[in-house]
Amino acid sequence: MQIIFNIFLNIPLRDFQGEVAALLAAGLWAVASVVYGVLGKRIPPLQLNLLKGIIAIALLTITIFVRREFFPTVTIVPLSLLLLSGIIGIGLGDLAFLAAINSFGARRTLLMGTLAPPMTAIIAQIFLQEKLNINAWCGILLTVLGVAWVVTERLPDSSGSSSTQLWQGIGFGLLAAIANAIGGVLSRAALANTSIPPLWASLFRLIAGVLILLPLVWLSWRRGRIILSELQSTRVILTTCFAAFCGTYLGIWLQQTAIKFTPVGIALTLLQTSPLFIMPLAICMGEKVSWRAIAGVVIAIAGIALLFYLR
Repeated sequence: MQIIFNIFLNIPLRDFQGEVAALLAAGLWAVASVVYGVLGKRIPPLQLNLLKGIIAIALLTITIFVRREFFPTVTIVPLSLLLLSGIIGIGLGDLAFLAAINSFGARRTLLMGTLAPPMTAIIAQIFLQEKLNINAWCGILLTVLGVAWVVTERLPDSSGSSSTQLWQGIGFGLLAAIANAIGGVLSRAALANTSIPPLWASLFRLIAGVLILLPLVWLSWRRGRIILSELQSTRVILTTCFAAFCGTYLGIWLQQTAIKFTPVGIALTLLQTSPLFIMPLAICMGEKVSWRAIAGVVIAIAGIALLFYLR
């Protein structure tokens, strides 16, 4: 990868490690989102969010011991920001995202997710004074338009949803986008001027995200809404572990790397390109890809190029 960057782009990879991490995370989230869409038909969003969080925490803890990354020196303010970021972005945001998928499908939910980058850039500009030049704003706009162009395409096998499901999906999708934006800004504020490694930042956020879910799980248990039968299936457990490994463990680790080394508006834009990575998966699964979808990819890649070259 380093050789490709040096030969064809004539720029060192380390100068864009945040952008590369964001694109890798987006690709992993694309794979995980396909799996979560299948799991969501058998496991409710609350249980699925809790389960994937616990698995990712275990994997991150093992990684920390293997890498011998001892507890970092961290003051109360950055730690509080990371924990709050986990509560909002992972605990509540991922819960809303999974609920939106169940309400009106992955394509529309991904469309709602494209609202996060401009929200993030505006919030960061107000609270972090992260000024983005006109080229960066154009890159954000092109990327969002390209992704939106892809995910809003009407699919031949799409079925109509009820009005209630539609508005529930819009509400959950909007909540997920807002939570993603706020969580990203809080993470950036905690990591920008500190020495907290992305690995530990990911662990702090996940722990906070899981802890905030426990009272909700307890209430669901009291009301008899917890489903345990599906968790007795080996296939379901292994599939959940795979999705958690790709989308939560590696995905959030790469996300924190991107946020630490890249302005949060740019990082969140690149992190929202997951729909573009789903297209090769769709082709492999035998789905037809239209010229409109291809045009959306071209537009989004043009936006990504602006973010890389004209930052």
